[in-house]
Amino acid sequence: MNDIDKREQSRPPRLAARAVALPVRLVPAIGAGAWTILPEIPSWIRRELSVEVVQRRLFPWIAVCFGLGIILFFQADEPTLWAPLVGMFASCAGAWLFRQSLPAFALCVGLGALFGGFAAGVFRTQAVTAPILSRITIATTTGFVETVENRGEGRRVLLRVRTIEGLPPEATPKFVRVNARKGENLAPGQFIEAKARLLPPPQPEWPGGYDFGRDARYREIGAVGSLLGGAKALPAAPERPWLLSVSASVDAARNALTQRIASTIGGAAGGVGAALVTGKRGLIGESTNDVLRSAGIYHIVSISGLHMVLAAGTFFWLTRALLALTPALVLLWPIKKISALAAMIGATAYCIFTGSDVATERSLIMTLVMFGAVLVDRPALSIRNLSVAALLVLAREPESLLGPSFQMSFGAVAALTAFAPLLTLKIPESSLPTVFGTIGHWALRHMWSLFATTLIASLATAPFAAYHFQTINPYGLIGNALALPLVSIVVMPSAVLGVLAYPFGLDGPVWQVMGYAVNHVLGISAWVGGISGATMIVPALGVAAFGALSAALLMLTLPASSLRWFAAVPIGAGLLAAAPARYDAFVDREGAGAAVRNAAGLLTLVGKPSAFVAEQWLRADGDGRRTDDAGLKRDARCDRTGCIVEGDGGRTIAFVQEFSAFEEDCRRATVVLSRLKAPPSCEASLVLDREALAARGATTLRFQDPATIEVRSVRKGTERFAVKAAHREIAAQTMQDRPAKAPPIPEQDLPEEEVSSDERD
Repeated sequence: MNDIDKREQSRPPRLAARAVALPVRLVPAIGAGAWTILPEIPSWIRRELSVEVVQRRLFPWIAVCFGLGIILFFQADEPTLWAPLVGMFASCAGAWLFRQSLPAFALCVGLGALFGGFAAGVFRTQAVTAPILSRITIATTTGFVETVENRGEGRRVLLRVRTIEGLPPEATPKFVRVNARKGENLAPGQFIEAKARLLPPPQPEWPGGYDFGRDARYREIGAVGSLLGGAKALPAAPERPWLLSVSASVDAARNALTQRIASTIGGAAGGVGAALVTGKRGLIGESTNDVLRSAGIYHIVSISGLHMVLAAGTFFWLTRALLALTPALVLLWPIKKISALAAMIGATAYCIFTGSDVATERSLIMTLVMFGAVLVDRPALSIRNLSVAALLVLAREPESLLGPSFQMSFGAVAALTAFAPLLTLKIPESSLPTVFGTIGHWALRHMWSLFATTLIASLATAPFAAYHFQTINPYGLIGNALALPLVSIVVMPSAVLGVLAYPFGLDGPVWQVMGYAVNHVLGISAWVGGISGATMIVPALGVAAFGALSAALLMLTLPASSLRWFAAVPIGAGLLAAAPARYDAFVDREGAGAAVRNAAGLLTLVGKPSAFVAEQWLRADGDGRRTDDAGLKRDARCDRTGCIVEGDGGRTIAFVQEFSAFEEDCRRATVVLSRLKAPPSCEASLVLDREALAARGATTLRFQDPATIEVRSVRKGTERFAVKAAHREIAAQTMQDRPAKAPPIPEQDLPEEEVSSDERD
């Protein structure tokens, strides 16, 4: 017997129970008392680590270290490329020198991956460096139309810029994204001229919120805005780059197919059906989006992992079924590998046709890795394959690690892969007649598989949904269980068949069948979303809670041994930190308005921030009120010169609208907010006026104690300011003199915000 056979015989069995049960040696110790466990823990850890080594479960931690390097890069201040490269090569050399010592070798490999992730972040950032507009600009703009998306109120256009009037070439953005209300004649590939109102890509609406500016930077979008009037196609256009010609042709074909599907199906189902095939979501109404979100199935309209798996699976199944019709091919040819290759080609074509969005490309890489494993006779779905896919995605787009798409897709797949044994329900053979017993057995197994899959994926993605979107859909399990069978069995196969029949003009009946299923999906969504409590707004998770829960997911999914039990530590820490101290005020980056916590503990709006900004503030606070709720302004005392909000402890925050209000408000208010420039003599403990907000961006305030204000801003991070003794005395006196009933609230009369919600989107 050779060494390989001996190692295979000595390898521990891959039993799911081993990863979810306590070690046998520790069970008696637990019964005898917790103190008797301590002597057993070191030997238990060594034994379980040997299982990890034999099962080759150290490899996935390379991807984790690579990701940690990316996180460190985003915390750094203008790092250089040579430093992480030197660290990576030094770590690789150390791994070679200490290859005989597993602990030293693993440490060096981990450090090498960490430096590699840091270097990938630096390289990617330097590669996409492009000019970003520094101020609001209204100018004549020329450029090539890259993509066009039809929307209910017009069209959204991505423009490859050639010139912007008044800007030198070195300061001209490479791409701008604009809304065109009169864009009926716009088509991909056109060279156009139009007057546009452009502004820099918006920063987060509150520190820790979604950063569109960061995403725009990595997509080389240097400005957003809208076209003023129509656009004129110029006949004398510069020569188009060949890549632009290809992408324009693909986008034109997507738009044509989108219109074909939407017009054939009609109604809300038409927009959803078109989005499922082409990835163009502009025809989906906001009410339909809300219905899908409340049912927890909005993910079906985003071309990502689910669609890629279903599309590739359809190609794989159709190819294998057709080849299996010929016995000679079954006996002489590896039809499984041929089908996997066909699925890889089909998935790549599907990705290109749907616009090669970031999430779609990420899903394609995962799919290619899985089917590539089939070609080399490896398990298609494994943690190792998932780790390879994560490394490829992060090496290409390090910034994707910070987005919800990467986190939710890889988190869900990791959980499903780790707990795959739980997805199969072993049911004894039925005593009914053969046909009924077989059907019942098949139905129960698939029902359990769908239920377990949805439950595991929902639990795995819940922390990411709470952190990024401040929402939890408790009935999403019901919505997915009822809707996904229709999507998997009818909608996606119809999509593939419809695309194949489209060039022949025989696709109409196929779209009608798909529309019938989509209508039922929307009906299910409306029913689930109509249940009381279908959408729960939760306060934004803090970074500590989010990091702890993410670490817990890694500990639960990556180990193959009972080391998974260590996940209980970060789970407990994450749950304890899941209810962070809420902010006492949110301030708009331009001073257009603010949300201030009143004495009752709820947010009160002052000024006129846009509905989009106000919604972000309310969600971050876990407040489920709509932005048009009259109660949002009930506790503010306002007149034409500004507003006063009295908070807990008698502290007052003043929002100044006219310069004449500064004299009194600066004397009595603890904090003064304004889009005007405050006088140098303002005696408030903290003044956030036009200049201060220009330097800080969107800002939040938290009163840590009666004497300290914590100020957190997008640009300057966290600062602390002392509350003046005079303002502490005024607050104490206000608490004593507070009337039993608040005076009536005058109507607010403040100017509209400069930037429209369309331009912020």
